[in-house]
Amino acid sequence: MAPLPPSMTVITHGEGGPPEVLTPSTAPVPQPKADEVLIRVLATGVNRPDVAQRKGEYPPPPGASPLIGLETAGEVVAAGAEVTAWKPGDRVCALTNGGAYAEYCVAPASQCLPWPKGFDAIRAAALPETFFTVWANLFGHGRLAAGETVLIHGGTSGIGVTAIQLAKAFGASVIATAGSTEKCRACLDLGADHAVDYRTQDFVEEVKRATGGKLANVVLDMVGADYFNRNLKCLAMDGRLVIIAFLGGFEVAKADLRPVMTRRLTVTGSTMRPRTAAQKAEIAEALREKVWPLLDAGKVAPPIHKVFPLSEAAAAHSLMESSTHIGKIMLKVAD
Repeated sequence: MAPLPPSMTVITHGEGGPPEVLTPSTAPVPQPKADEVLIRVLATGVNRPDVAQRKGEYPPPPGASPLIGLETAGEVVAAGAEVTAWKPGDRVCALTNGGAYAEYCVAPASQCLPWPKGFDAIRAAALPETFFTVWANLFGHGRLAAGETVLIHGGTSGIGVTAIQLAKAFGASVIATAGSTEKCRACLDLGADHAVDYRTQDFVEEVKRATGGKLANVVLDMVGADYFNRNLKCLAMDGRLVIIAFLGGFEVAKADLRPVMTRRLTVTGSTMRPRTAAQKAEIAEALREKVWPLLDAGKVAPPIHKVFPLSEAAAAHSLMESSTHIGKIMLKVAD
């Protein structure tokens, strides 16, 4: 392999702020630790946590790169002394601990997965953040099982398009919410059984109607406070509310907790970044065993909304914040 350059192009965000703070800069190429690989980045995904980090609301954990970027796909160019699963030349996609908005990025070897069959770098890089998150929350904390019904909010977000496809692939019925007729149609095209335009329809009433009054077993929510009480009304006996973001706030002014007791509801949630390396490795193994065969077979795929060059990360963040996209927003770093 060609010698590594001493420096690389990265995207920095200074002290934080609006998308315009994202600017190209130069930094040293990182060196992998004993359990890490160094990846020559070909593509990187843009995610809501990236926006939060840019604003100063989602700091990296101790020891992680201060650069934004939680998922990447590319070519392994170096491996730490303890790494046996990957070697230089391997094509991987990885859930990183940060630093993916760059030409080179390190990632724990245990958080890397192979490119699915027939995938290019853009589609491979679109997988890690959303697939790790959906698997851990919908099937882990949410315990979604075949034959159950799930309500998925934000059906056309990166998380939403992944959750719809995986829920259907594993035998669940899906009700998705979205903010327009076009987005509802996209949810149905992805496999949702019912789509609700939350701007014009009451999703609680639509869940009752779609299920014949039986309600949902699981709700996957990224809105938070604004939806909390209504989410509880959507849940059947022993239902599970899984909260993964707070786009509508994190403080519930007045909550009616009676359904939690009378219907034995579980309210839970999580974020991915603070999990331990061992926990992330466990999720990666589950994905490789249970989900990667679906990707290899073409039964599941990440819808790509738009691809920007790395230098236009600010425009990618503006699009993300507009919430007009359907599927993943990506950054192309190299060929």
